[in-house]
Amino acid sequence: MTKRYTLLETLDHLLDSSETEDALEDSEPEDSEPEDSEPPEDNTGLEDYQESDDDCEEGDADQTFTSKNGQVTWSTTPPSQGPGRASAARVTKLTPGPTRYACSRVEDIKSSFLLFFPPSIQSILVEMTNLEGKRVYDADWRDVDWTDIEAFIGLLILAGVYRSNNEALSSLWEAETGRAIFCAVMTLKRFKTLSRVIRFDDRATRPARRETDKLAPIRDLWDLWVERLPLMFNPGSDVTVDECLVPFRGRCSFKQYMPSKPAKYGLKIWAACDARTSYAWNMQVYTGKPRGGQPERNQGMRVVLDLTTGLQGHTVTCDNFFTSYALGQELLRRKLTMVGTVRKNKPELPPALLTTRDRAVFSSLFAFNETHTIVSYCPKRHKNVLLMSTCHKDGKISDREDKKPEVILEYNRCKGGVDNLDK
Repeated sequence: MTKRYTLLETLDHLLDSSETEDALEDSEPEDSEPEDSEPPEDNTGLEDYQESDDDCEEGDADQTFTSKNGQVTWSTTPPSQGPGRASAARVTKLTPGPTRYACSRVEDIKSSFLLFFPPSIQSILVEMTNLEGKRVYDADWRDVDWTDIEAFIGLLILAGVYRSNNEALSSLWEAETGRAIFCAVMTLKRFKTLSRVIRFDDRATRPARRETDKLAPIRDLWDLWVERLPLMFNPGSDVTVDECLVPFRGRCSFKQYMPSKPAKYGLKIWAACDARTSYAWNMQVYTGKPRGGQPERNQGMRVVLDLTTGLQGHTVTCDNFFTSYALGQELLRRKLTMVGTVRKNKPELPPALLTTRDRAVFSSLFAFNETHTIVSYCPKRHKNVLLMSTCHKDGKISDREDKKPEVILEYNRCKGGVDNLDK
Protein backbone atom coordinates (compact mmCIF):
# COMPACT_ATOMS: atom_id res chain seq x y z
CA MET A 1 0.00 0.00 0.00
CA THR A 2 1.26 3.49 -0.90
CA LYS A 3 2.52 5.48 2.06
CA ARG A 4 0.72 8.78 2.74
CA TYR A 5 2.82 11.76 3.72
CA THR A 6 1.70 14.48 6.08
CA LEU A 7 2.42 18.17 5.50
CA LEU A 8 5.48 17.98 7.81
CA GLU A 9 6.99 15.13 5.81
CA THR A 10 6.24 16.93 2.56
CA LEU A 11 7.96 20.10 3.82
CA ASP A 12 10.95 18.07 5.06
CA HIS A 13 11.28 16.64 1.58
CA LEU A 14 10.95 20.13 0.19
CA LEU A 15 13.84 21.42 2.28
CA ASP A 16 16.08 18.47 1.38
CA SER A 17 15.42 18.65 -2.36
CA SER A 18 18.30 19.94 -4.44
CA GLU A 19 15.80 21.49 -6.86
CA THR A 20 14.79 24.12 -4.33
CA GLU A 21 18.07 26.01 -4.63
CA ASP A 22 17.98 29.47 -6.13
CA ALA A 23 14.15 29.60 -5.97
CA LEU A 24 14.21 33.23 -4.92
CA GLU A 25 15.64 35.89 -7.21
CA ASP A 26 16.87 39.29 -6.10
CA SER A 27 15.33 42.30 -7.82
CA GLU A 28 14.76 45.94 -7.11
CA PRO A 29 11.32 46.88 -5.72
CA GLU A 30 8.83 48.09 -8.30
CA ASP A 31 7.51 51.63 -7.97
CA SER A 32 3.75 51.65 -8.40
CA GLU A 33 0.64 53.73 -7.98
CA PRO A 34 -2.91 52.55 -7.25
CA GLU A 35 -4.92 52.26 -10.44
CA ASP A 36 -7.60 54.67 -9.28
CA SER A 37 -5.14 57.40 -8.31
CA GLU A 38 -4.03 60.45 -10.24
CA PRO A 39 -0.76 60.31 -12.23
CA PRO A 40 2.29 60.68 -9.97
CA GLU A 41 3.84 64.09 -9.74
CA ASP A 42 7.48 62.98 -10.11
CA ASN A 43 7.56 62.08 -6.42
CA THR A 44 8.70 58.46 -6.54
CA GLY A 45 11.98 56.82 -7.51
CA LEU A 46 13.92 59.72 -6.11
CA GLU A 47 17.25 58.01 -6.48
CA ASP A 48 16.85 57.30 -10.19
CA TYR A 49 17.11 60.79 -11.68
CA GLN A 50 19.96 61.81 -13.98
CA GLU A 51 21.47 64.80 -12.22
CA SER A 52 23.99 67.55 -13.03
CA ASP A 53 26.86 68.98 -11.02
CA ASP A 54 25.35 72.30 -9.92
CA ASP A 55 24.09 72.73 -6.41
CA CYS A 56 22.48 75.51 -4.47
CA GLU A 57 20.94 75.97 -1.07
CA GLU A 58 17.75 78.01 -0.88
CA GLY A 59 15.65 79.49 1.84
CA ASP A 60 18.47 81.10 3.82
CA ALA A 61 16.37 84.17 4.69
CA ASP A 62 13.44 83.88 7.09
CA GLN A 63 10.22 83.86 5.06
CA THR A 64 6.60 83.01 5.69
CA PHE A 65 4.40 81.13 3.23
CA THR A 66 0.65 80.61 3.13
CA SER A 67 -0.87 77.44 1.70
CA LYS A 68 -3.02 77.50 -1.43
CA ASN A 69 -6.19 77.17 0.67
CA GLY A 70 -5.04 79.90 3.04
CA GLN A 71 -5.45 77.67 6.11
CA VAL A 72 -1.85 76.64 6.86
CA THR A 73 1.08 78.98 7.50
CA TRP A 74 4.62 77.84 6.75
CA SER A 75 8.01 79.33 7.56
CA THR A 76 11.55 78.76 6.35
CA THR A 77 12.69 78.77 9.99
CA PRO A 78 12.54 75.39 11.77
CA PRO A 79 10.57 75.28 15.01
CA SER A 80 12.67 75.66 18.14
CA GLN A 81 13.88 72.34 19.50
CA GLY A 82 14.69 72.71 23.18
CA PRO A 83 16.29 69.94 25.28
CA GLY A 84 13.96 67.42 26.82
CA ARG A 85 12.44 63.97 26.45
CA ALA A 86 11.64 62.51 23.03
CA SER A 87 8.14 62.99 21.69
CA ALA A 88 5.69 60.18 22.47
CA ALA A 89 5.19 59.78 18.71
CA ARG A 90 8.84 58.65 18.47
CA VAL A 91 8.86 56.14 21.35
CA THR A 92 8.17 52.56 20.24
CA LYS A 93 6.72 50.40 23.01
CA LEU A 94 6.78 47.10 21.11
CA THR A 95 9.97 45.05 21.05
CA PRO A 96 10.78 44.46 17.35
CA GLY A 97 10.90 40.87 16.13
CA PRO A 98 8.97 37.66 16.84
CA THR A 99 6.60 37.96 19.77
CA ARG A 100 6.77 35.93 22.96
CA TYR A 101 3.58 34.20 21.86
CA ALA A 102 5.24 32.99 18.66
CA CYS A 103 8.59 32.09 20.21
CA SER A 104 6.99 29.99 22.95
CA ARG A 105 5.08 27.90 20.39
CA VAL A 106 7.73 27.23 17.75
CA GLU A 107 9.45 23.86 18.01
CA ASP A 108 9.85 22.74 14.39
CA ILE A 109 8.67 23.48 10.85
CA LYS A 110 5.15 22.19 11.42
CA SER A 111 4.57 24.19 14.61
CA SER A 112 5.69 27.34 12.78
CA PHE A 113 3.29 26.61 9.94
CA LEU A 114 0.39 25.93 12.28
CA LEU A 115 0.82 29.30 14.01
CA PHE A 116 -1.00 30.71 10.99
CA PHE A 117 -3.53 27.87 10.80
CA PRO A 118 -5.12 27.71 14.25
CA PRO A 119 -8.02 25.32 15.01
CA SER A 120 -10.55 28.02 14.06
CA ILE A 121 -9.20 28.13 10.49
CA GLN A 122 -8.74 24.37 10.34
CA SER A 123 -12.40 23.79 11.24
CA ILE A 124 -13.57 26.17 8.48
CA LEU A 125 -11.47 24.41 5.85
CA VAL A 126 -12.54 20.89 6.89
CA GLU A 127 -16.23 21.63 7.54
CA MET A 128 -16.90 23.69 4.41
CA THR A 129 -14.93 21.35 2.14
CA ASN A 130 -16.92 18.35 3.38
CA LEU A 131 -20.15 20.31 2.95
CA GLU A 132 -19.30 21.15 -0.66
CA GLY A 133 -18.07 17.60 -1.31
CA LYS A 134 -21.40 16.12 -0.21
CA ARG A 135 -23.29 18.63 -2.36
CA VAL A 136 -21.24 17.79 -5.48
CA TYR A 137 -20.59 14.05 -5.08
CA ASP A 138 -23.49 13.05 -2.81
CA ALA A 139 -23.05 9.47 -1.54
CA ASP A 140 -19.73 9.01 -3.32
CA TRP A 141 -18.05 11.62 -1.18
CA ARG A 142 -15.49 10.50 1.42
CA ASP A 143 -15.06 13.02 4.22
CA VAL A 144 -11.67 14.70 4.59
CA ASP A 145 -9.91 15.62 7.82
CA TRP A 146 -7.18 18.13 8.62
CA THR A 147 -4.46 15.65 7.60
CA ASP A 148 -5.94 15.53 4.08
CA ILE A 149 -6.01 19.33 3.92
CA GLU A 150 -2.39 19.49 5.14
CA ALA A 151 -1.31 17.05 2.44
CA PHE A 152 -3.18 19.04 -0.22
CA ILE A 153 -1.59 22.35 0.88
CA GLY A 154 1.84 20.69 1.02
CA LEU A 155 1.55 19.55 -2.60
CA LEU A 156 0.54 23.04 -3.68
CA ILE A 157 3.63 24.47 -1.97
CA LEU A 158 5.87 21.79 -3.46
CA ALA A 159 4.51 22.41 -6.96
CA GLY A 160 5.38 26.06 -6.51
CA VAL A 161 8.91 25.20 -5.41
CA TYR A 162 9.30 23.07 -8.55
CA ARG A 163 8.02 26.06 -10.59
CA SER A 164 5.30 23.90 -12.10
CA ASN A 165 2.74 26.62 -12.77
CA ASN A 166 2.96 25.99 -16.54
CA GLU A 167 3.42 22.24 -16.23
CA ALA A 168 0.58 19.82 -16.93
CA LEU A 169 -0.87 18.49 -13.69
CA SER A 170 -0.74 14.89 -14.91
CA SER A 171 3.01 15.15 -15.54
CA LEU A 172 3.65 15.63 -11.81
CA TRP A 173 2.08 12.23 -11.18
CA GLU A 174 3.77 10.54 -14.16
CA ALA A 175 5.36 7.29 -13.03
CA GLU A 176 8.66 7.71 -14.87
CA THR A 177 9.13 11.45 -15.41
CA GLY A 178 7.05 12.89 -12.56
CA ARG A 179 7.84 13.60 -8.89
CA ALA A 180 7.57 10.43 -6.78
CA ILE A 181 6.40 12.30 -3.69
CA PHE A 182 3.19 13.45 -5.42
CA CYS A 183 2.09 9.86 -6.03
CA ALA A 184 3.06 8.91 -2.48
CA VAL A 185 0.94 11.64 -0.88
CA MET A 186 -2.32 11.08 -2.81
CA THR A 187 -3.62 9.99 -6.18
CA LEU A 188 -4.10 12.46 -9.01
CA LYS A 189 -7.85 11.81 -8.92
CA ARG A 190 -8.02 12.64 -5.21
CA PHE A 191 -6.02 15.84 -5.76
CA LYS A 192 -8.40 16.95 -8.53
CA THR A 193 -11.37 16.15 -6.32
CA LEU A 194 -10.05 18.30 -3.46
CA SER A 195 -9.25 21.10 -5.90
CA ARG A 196 -12.85 20.94 -7.08
CA VAL A 197 -14.55 21.12 -3.69
CA ILE A 198 -12.25 23.00 -1.30
CA ARG A 199 -14.30 25.88 0.13
CA PHE A 200 -14.16 28.51 2.87
CA ASP A 201 -17.87 29.26 3.37
CA ASP A 202 -21.34 27.75 3.02
CA ARG A 203 -22.47 28.14 -0.58
CA ALA A 204 -26.15 28.05 0.47
CA THR A 205 -25.90 31.24 2.57
CA ARG A 206 -23.43 33.05 0.34
CA PRO A 207 -25.89 35.07 -1.83
CA ALA A 208 -27.39 36.84 1.20
CA ARG A 209 -23.97 37.68 2.63
CA ARG A 210 -22.67 38.80 -0.74
CA GLU A 211 -25.30 41.54 -0.92
CA THR A 212 -23.36 43.53 1.68
CA ASP A 213 -19.86 42.01 1.40
CA LYS A 214 -18.10 41.29 -1.89
CA LEU A 215 -15.51 39.23 0.01
CA ALA A 216 -18.19 36.91 1.44
CA PRO A 217 -16.74 33.64 -0.01
CA ILE A 218 -13.54 34.03 2.07
CA ARG A 219 -14.48 36.68 4.66
CA ASP A 220 -14.47 34.44 7.77
CA LEU A 221 -11.14 32.80 6.94
CA TRP A 222 -9.54 36.10 5.84
CA ASP A 223 -10.46 37.90 9.06
CA LEU A 224 -9.09 35.05 11.18
CA TRP A 225 -5.88 35.05 9.13
CA VAL A 226 -5.32 38.80 9.46
CA GLU A 227 -5.96 38.63 13.21
CA ARG A 228 -3.03 36.22 13.51
CA LEU A 229 -0.47 38.50 11.81
CA PRO A 230 0.16 40.97 14.69
CA LEU A 231 0.32 38.10 17.19
CA MET A 232 3.47 36.68 15.58
CA PHE A 233 5.71 39.68 14.93
CA ASN A 234 6.26 43.24 16.15
CA PRO A 235 7.44 45.69 13.47
CA GLY A 236 10.46 47.88 13.99
CA SER A 237 10.34 51.65 14.23
CA ASP A 238 9.60 52.04 10.49
CA VAL A 239 6.40 50.77 8.88
CA THR A 240 5.55 50.95 5.16
CA VAL A 241 1.96 51.28 3.91
CA ASP A 242 1.31 50.59 0.22
CA GLU A 243 -0.69 48.37 -2.12
CA CYS A 244 0.32 44.98 -3.52
CA LEU A 245 -1.23 42.94 -6.32
CA VAL A 246 -2.03 39.22 -6.12
CA PRO A 247 -1.97 37.96 -9.75
CA PHE A 248 -5.41 36.73 -10.87
CA ARG A 249 -7.14 36.66 -14.27
CA GLY A 250 -10.31 34.77 -13.38
CA ARG A 251 -13.80 36.17 -12.92
CA CYS A 252 -14.04 38.62 -10.05
CA SER A 253 -16.05 41.82 -9.70
CA PHE A 254 -13.20 43.67 -7.98
CA LYS A 255 -10.29 42.46 -10.09
CA GLN A 256 -7.92 45.38 -10.76
CA TYR A 257 -5.81 46.39 -13.74
CA MET A 258 -2.52 47.94 -12.62
CA PRO A 259 -0.16 48.46 -15.57
CA SER A 260 2.75 49.40 -13.30
CA LYS A 261 2.75 45.92 -11.75
CA PRO A 262 4.42 42.91 -13.43
CA ALA A 263 1.23 40.83 -13.27
CA LYS A 264 -1.01 43.67 -14.58
CA TYR A 265 -4.25 41.98 -13.41
CA GLY A 266 -5.16 40.72 -9.97
CA LEU A 267 -6.60 41.45 -6.55
CA LYS A 268 -5.32 44.55 -4.81
CA ILE A 269 -4.43 44.35 -1.14
CA TRP A 270 -3.54 47.27 1.11
CA ALA A 271 -0.70 46.23 3.40
CA ALA A 272 1.24 47.60 6.35
CA CYS A 273 4.68 45.98 6.54
CA ASP A 274 7.76 46.21 8.68
CA ALA A 275 10.13 48.24 6.49
CA ARG A 276 13.18 46.12 7.34
CA THR A 277 11.82 42.57 7.06
CA SER A 278 8.70 43.17 4.89
CA TYR A 279 6.62 41.14 7.34
CA ALA A 280 2.93 41.83 6.64
CA TRP A 281 1.60 43.19 9.93
CA ASN A 282 -1.89 44.11 8.69
CA MET A 283 -3.76 43.72 5.39
CA GLN A 284 -7.04 44.71 3.70
CA VAL A 285 -8.50 43.47 0.42
CA TYR A 286 -9.68 46.27 -1.86
CA THR A 287 -13.14 45.31 -3.15
CA GLY A 288 -13.86 48.40 -5.25
CA LYS A 289 -16.65 50.92 -4.89
CA PRO A 290 -19.60 50.01 -2.63
CA ARG A 291 -22.58 48.55 -4.46
CA GLY A 292 -24.65 51.43 -5.81
CA GLY A 293 -22.61 53.92 -3.80
CA GLN A 294 -20.29 56.80 -4.51
CA PRO A 295 -16.50 56.44 -4.71
CA GLU A 296 -14.83 56.63 -1.31
CA ARG A 297 -13.45 60.03 -0.34
CA ASN A 298 -10.08 60.34 1.44
CA GLN A 299 -9.47 56.67 0.81
CA GLY A 300 -5.71 56.92 1.30
CA MET A 301 -6.07 58.47 4.74
CA ARG A 302 -8.66 55.92 5.81
CA VAL A 303 -6.47 53.00 4.68
CA VAL A 304 -3.40 54.21 6.59
CA LEU A 305 -5.38 54.82 9.78
CA ASP A 306 -7.01 51.38 9.56
CA LEU A 307 -3.78 49.51 8.90
CA THR A 308 -1.78 51.22 11.64
CA THR A 309 -4.37 50.79 14.40
CA GLY A 310 -2.55 49.34 17.40
CA LEU A 311 0.84 50.85 16.61
CA GLN A 312 2.46 53.61 18.65
CA GLY A 313 5.81 55.39 18.30
CA HIS A 314 6.37 54.16 14.73
CA THR A 315 7.13 56.16 11.58
CA VAL A 316 4.76 55.42 8.68
CA THR A 317 6.25 55.68 5.18
CA CYS A 318 3.78 56.00 2.30
CA ASP A 319 3.60 57.35 -1.25
CA ASN A 320 1.69 60.31 -2.62
CA PHE A 321 -1.62 58.43 -2.86
CA PHE A 322 -1.81 58.42 0.94
CA THR A 323 0.19 61.43 2.15
CA SER A 324 -1.70 64.55 3.27
CA TYR A 325 -1.47 67.22 5.91
CA ALA A 326 -4.61 65.89 7.63
CA LEU A 327 -3.14 62.37 7.76
CA GLY A 328 0.00 63.68 9.46
CA GLN A 329 -2.11 65.48 12.07
CA GLU A 330 -4.23 62.42 12.81
CA LEU A 331 -1.20 60.13 13.06
CA LEU A 332 0.40 62.52 15.55
CA ARG A 333 -2.74 62.29 17.69
CA ARG A 334 -2.21 58.52 17.64
CA LYS A 335 1.47 58.99 18.59
CA LEU A 336 2.76 58.07 15.13
CA THR A 337 4.87 60.05 12.66
CA MET A 338 4.79 60.11 8.87
CA VAL A 339 7.17 60.46 5.91
CA GLY A 340 5.87 60.45 2.36
CA THR A 341 5.89 61.97 -1.08
CA VAL A 342 3.07 64.45 -1.64
CA ARG A 343 1.17 65.52 -4.74
CA LYS A 344 1.52 69.06 -5.98
CA ASN A 345 -2.26 69.60 -6.07
CA LYS A 346 -2.64 69.35 -2.30
CA PRO A 347 -4.29 72.56 -1.00
CA GLU A 348 -2.12 72.71 2.13
CA LEU A 349 1.07 73.27 0.12
CA PRO A 350 2.53 76.79 -0.29
CA PRO A 351 2.82 77.83 -3.98
CA ALA A 352 6.40 78.98 -3.38
CA LEU A 353 7.54 75.35 -3.07
CA LEU A 354 5.90 74.21 -6.30
CA THR A 355 7.77 76.38 -8.78
CA THR A 356 11.00 75.22 -10.39
CA ARG A 357 11.81 78.48 -12.12
CA ASP A 358 15.32 79.74 -11.35
CA ARG A 359 15.93 76.70 -9.13
CA ALA A 360 19.42 75.21 -9.26
CA VAL A 361 19.99 71.48 -9.59
CA PHE A 362 20.40 69.70 -6.23
CA SER A 363 18.81 72.64 -4.41
CA SER A 364 16.35 72.16 -1.56
CA LEU A 365 13.66 74.50 -0.28
CA PHE A 366 12.13 73.79 3.13
CA ALA A 367 8.95 74.97 4.83
CA PHE A 368 8.10 74.30 8.48
CA ASN A 369 5.34 74.68 11.00
CA GLU A 370 4.96 73.27 14.50
CA THR A 371 4.08 69.74 13.33
CA HIS A 372 5.03 69.33 9.66
CA THR A 373 8.06 69.76 7.43
CA ILE A 374 7.93 70.03 3.64
CA VAL A 375 10.91 69.85 1.32
CA SER A 376 11.04 70.67 -2.39
CA TYR A 377 14.13 69.10 -3.97
CA CYS A 378 15.33 69.65 -7.54
CA PRO A 379 17.05 66.49 -8.84
CA LYS A 380 17.40 68.04 -12.30
CA ARG A 381 16.44 71.19 -14.17
CA HIS A 382 12.74 72.05 -14.16
CA LYS A 383 11.92 69.01 -12.01
CA ASN A 384 11.20 68.93 -8.31
CA VAL A 385 9.92 66.36 -5.86
CA LEU A 386 7.92 67.15 -2.74
CA LEU A 387 8.00 65.26 0.53
CA MET A 388 6.13 65.84 3.77
CA SER A 389 7.30 64.67 7.19
CA THR A 390 6.15 64.96 10.77
CA CYS A 391 9.30 63.41 12.25
CA HIS A 392 11.91 65.76 10.74
CA LYS A 393 12.17 69.17 12.40
CA ASP A 394 15.09 70.72 10.52
CA GLY A 395 16.45 71.19 7.01
CA LYS A 396 19.38 68.82 7.29
CA ILE A 397 21.16 68.08 4.01
CA SER A 398 23.30 65.00 3.44
CA ASP A 399 26.97 65.33 2.52
CA ARG A 400 26.45 63.25 -0.64
CA GLU A 401 27.33 64.68 -4.02
CA ASP A 402 23.67 65.11 -4.93
CA LYS A 403 22.97 66.89 -1.60
CA LYS A 404 19.73 65.04 -0.97
CA PRO A 405 17.89 66.09 2.19
CA GLU A 406 17.71 63.60 5.04
CA VAL A 407 13.93 63.42 4.52
CA ILE A 408 14.41 61.92 1.05
CA LEU A 409 17.06 59.46 2.21
CA GLU A 410 14.73 58.31 4.99
CA TYR A 411 11.90 57.84 2.51
CA ASN A 412 14.09 55.89 0.05
CA ARG A 413 15.29 53.63 2.86
CA CYS A 414 11.79 52.58 3.93
CA LYS A 415 9.57 52.87 0.86
CA GLY A 416 10.22 49.32 -0.46
CA GLY A 417 8.71 47.32 2.43
CA VAL A 418 5.50 46.35 0.64
CA ASP A 419 7.21 46.03 -2.75
CA ASN A 420 9.50 43.36 -1.30
CA LEU A 421 6.45 41.57 0.11
CA ASP A 422 4.88 41.74 -3.35
CA LYS A 423 7.87 39.86 -4.78
